[in-house]
Amino acid sequence: MIEYGLGNYSFLCKKQFSTNRAQFKKLFFMCIMGPAVQKNSSLLEIHAAVVLFGLAGLFGKWLPFSPFIIVLGRVFFANIALAAVLVLAKQGFKIGRGGDWAIFFGLGLLLTIHWVTFFKSIQVSTVAIGLLSYSSFPVFTAFLESLLFRIKPDPMNILFAFICLLGVFLIIPRFDLSDSMLKGVLFGLMAGLTFSLLTIINRKLTRRCSSLLIAFYQDFFATLLLLPFFFSIKPVISMNSFLLLLVLGVICTAGSHTLFIKGMRKIQAQTASIISSLEPVYGIILAFLFLKEIPAMRTVLGGMIIFSAVLFISLRTLKTARQSVSPSAQL
Repeated sequence: MIEYGLGNYSFLCKKQFSTNRAQFKKLFFMCIMGPAVQKNSSLLEIHAAVVLFGLAGLFGKWLPFSPFIIVLGRVFFANIALAAVLVLAKQGFKIGRGGDWAIFFGLGLLLTIHWVTFFKSIQVSTVAIGLLSYSSFPVFTAFLESLLFRIKPDPMNILFAFICLLGVFLIIPRFDLSDSMLKGVLFGLMAGLTFSLLTIINRKLTRRCSSLLIAFYQDFFATLLLLPFFFSIKPVISMNSFLLLLVLGVICTAGSHTLFIKGMRKIQAQTASIISSLEPVYGIILAFLFLKEIPAMRTVLGGMIIFSAVLFISLRTLKTARQSVSPSAQL
């Protein structure tokens, strides 16, 4: 990326070499600093997106609704915002294959289960418990990809999956189904499992559809699936709650997704993966600042174990995927 940019800038420098000093300074900045500034800007966009991902969990505490209503508000407003982004980007709403409609419906169902269990986890326990248990999804992904695509499991991934499981056990104070923390972990693990399935299917789908288009149709079908709950529960929505749902949908969902995709254009997948693993860290810090939630020491220790194991599996998976690409495909 940087070499390509420098090639363009050097041509521009030669063409305009005779310009005055002010113009030359501007061109010098473009030649030398331009690519670095663009890369730093992309890093900030990825970090901002991950902060917004972490912030979304706090809405489970701020909004006095059932998780079904919270998720409905989230996908409804996100869907409108993503539609606007697609129109402005002139990408259109066309789907390549007719059979993809069934896939998008399935993705909408998975997304609904994922976010409902995620917010339920936070409501019955804490933001830290919800985020840490959900963040185990790369472990599920490593096993599911081996199972679904008949890939031989990586022994190191299995080892770190058990280490991650140890971290999950550590954040559970007692194994009693009446315990709210255990319930929070179980709902969080379900959120992680469904997100893992979403990740695997999306990875295949992005070969023929843009990430924004996939996100739009996922949210669209999730909205349709959740509408009956609105008429069944009949929530009373105050202006404050309406604004919170608007922020959750537009900024924390559509905005974060758009920022992440934009930042990925100049950032390597490995770097983005490392930054993404910081979501529970950002979320726990935000919960401390805005909700005064202080995680217990065993939650912190368990979180550190989960974070380390998940980071290792993510990086190892990316390294394996990169090595499996043929030399001809890399050219």
